[in-house]
Amino acid sequence: MDLGVHLPQMPLGDEPLSLARLERAADAAVECGFAAVSANDHFVFQAPWLDGPTALASVVPRSAGLTLATTVSLPVLRGPVALAKALATIDVLSAGRLIAGVGPGSSERDYSALGIPFEERWKRFEAAVIELRALLRGESEIELAPRPHQPGGPPLWIGSWGSKAGLARVARLGDGWLASAYNTTPEAFAQARARLPDQLPNALATMWTWVSKDRAEGDRVLTEVLAPMLRRDPDSLRRQVCVGPPGHCAELLAQYAEAGCERVYVWPLGDEPRQLEAIAAVAP
Repeated sequence: MDLGVHLPQMPLGDEPLSLARLERAADAAVECGFAAVSANDHFVFQAPWLDGPTALASVVPRSAGLTLATTVSLPVLRGPVALAKALATIDVLSAGRLIAGVGPGSSERDYSALGIPFEERWKRFEAAVIELRALLRGESEIELAPRPHQPGGPPLWIGSWGSKAGLARVARLGDGWLASAYNTTPEAFAQARARLPDQLPNALATMWTWVSKDRAEGDRVLTEVLAPMLRRDPDSLRRQVCVGPPGHCAELLAQYAEAGCERVYVWPLGDEPRQLEAIAAVAP
């Protein structure tokens, strides 16, 4: 199992959002031996949010051979043509280092902002993925130029929290499976993975991370920062995320490695360079 990092798209911690902060996170990922950097997608959120494809493109020169990933982008809301153009551009600029993770999105606020009925997201998502793939492969009536660097376009990974319908969609439409750390457990991940084709690659996104000096600091960050942001119970989150002392984080990552997880995308709750160094030190 290897590690990726979510870029700091939210103003977690004391440091404001900036290009310099994104670049420091990418530099730290390279220095700590990470395998990938990624960006998520929202239009409106309860906190300020940097645009995902734009943030990812901004660190192409600093990512030094790392995989770039969207975890996930929203083809229903962005539209297949606009998203295909952005993904093709990132793939060209990075010389073919992109994995395009896509999903319908779980935020009703995003759908309301764009005037699309939230209850139609699954039906629209399947159609959008089919069109997106055709555009990236050059099999659509609409010709994108330049074409992606990768022949056939970047691989399309499908986000799913692990439901039966979601996993069937992954197997039918995806080149890989992207799970959500704070919506699963190592046990549930292993059970879901067993229902997918053996050769299908996987990764775990949105692993909120704060390697603390002790249990008390971890509990404070969990209770005062993460749980209110996610509107989740801190006790239920505790065993799902890498927030706590090094031993807790090492054990959770080891459990995911044992469950067959191939990559974990960590999302530090601020102080990205120090946190990436700390999580790299305890990773299996």
